[in-house]
Amino acid sequence: MIDSLGASLSISSSGLAAQSRRLRVITENIANASTTGRTPEADPYRRKTVTFASVLDLKTGLSTVAIDRIGTDRTDFLLEYDPSHPAAGSDGMVRMPNVNLLVEMGDMREAVRSYEANLETFKQARQLVTMTIDLLRT
Repeated sequence: MIDSLGASLSISSSGLAAQSRRLRVITENIANASTTGRTPEADPYRRKTVTFASVLDLKTGLSTVAIDRIGTDRTDFLLEYDPSHPAAGSDGMVRMPNVNLLVEMGDMREAVRSYEANLETFKQARQLVTMTIDLLRT
């Protein structure tokens, strides 16, 4: 029983770590949502994406979650007309980051919910381990 509870703790902690990293990437995207290049030829900030992978922990034999890679979103940059901007081209258009704040907020909400679910699972498993140890002492 303790082994299965330990497995729950391990799986939950890997989920916590993965969602925490995902939240940091989302925060970076939001923080750079209006970061343009310094010159008309320079690219603005490109949105980052997170890809998860199932990883087999050889020590425990458990399948856990991890960040597979942090990539970049290859969608087109947005164009805004602002001829006074230092990064404006000859046509007055400024290439803006491909960050959509609504998408980022949705991703953030999903990541927070997943983090909370993993945290609650971790708390419950830890409580069961404590209760089991208390029962074994008596």
